Amino acid sequence: MQKTVFITGCSSGIGAAMAKEFHQRGCFVYATARKIDALAPLAEQDIRTLELDVNDDQSIANAFAAVTQERGQIDVLINNAGFSQVGALIDLDRDAFRKQYETNVIAPMLVTRAAVPLLRTSFKQDGKNPIVANVGSIVGITATPFAGAYCSSKAAIHSLSDTLRMELAPLGIDVVMIQPGGVQSSFGNHAEAAICLPTDSYYRSVEDGIRARAQAGQQQATPAEEFVRPIVVSLLSGNSSTVLRGGKNSFRLPLLKKLLPTKVLDAKLSAIYGLNRLTSRR
Repeated sequence: MQKTVFITGCSSGIGAAMAKEFHQRGCFVYATARKIDALAPLAEQDIRTLELDVNDDQSIANAFAAVTQERGQIDVLINNAGFSQVGALIDLDRDAFRKQYETNVIAPMLVTRAAVPLLRTSFKQDGKNPIVANVGSIVGITATPFAGAYCSSKAAIHSLSDTLRMELAPLGIDVVMIQPGGVQSSFGNHAEAAICLPTDSYYRSVEDGIRARAQAGQQQATPAEEFVRPIVVSLLSGNSSTVLRGGKNSFRLPLLKKLLPTKVLDAKLSAIYGLNRLTSRR
């Protein structure tokens, strides 16, 4: 039977590439994004597009009501929508933290909750376990300076996915974590445009390092199409690993976290982003 795939955050990058790859493999794909106009290139390829603001409960309800009416089930749910808040942690206000966690942590759980009845229908009809795939990041394992809110949000989604995997198993639903490294997208440009750097910041003198962090994932990054291909194959195989990685440094950074003494890794990352140029006397 033709599988039904629902993906959040499809305006560009990983989400858009996944929508195309699943579609090319014969799946019925729901590609969603906050702004429907951003999905026009996918609609032109006969991919079903839906407006979905993952931070709006009514928008979530509307999107899944459409799926219920049109398809009646979901075989693969991919929680991909997210953004990176760049800036030193002590420069972020309450609203900045709240927005980061609302989108990257809370929203995937609420989208999943709304999708469970459709995932359950898939299990009952096909006898095969549907999948919830949450897109985390290797920086959820190896945190870096100037992206602490984002790194912690991805660490949280990893932890939540571990729990969700155990809790949904009795319902016949599998949970998979996707942990990308550097993958080509507009992610870095959006992150740089939203940098938090107040005029009185202690980190003004290393602004170049903060901007470098915003674009770090785009340096020699893996093309999105190349990244998603093995991920999609694995998700459609029915024998997917619980953790799927790919993209630049997706294995190297977690390995460094495991092997290097903490002080050594801290020093290396601090030097990359200019923190070694600051002094405590400033």
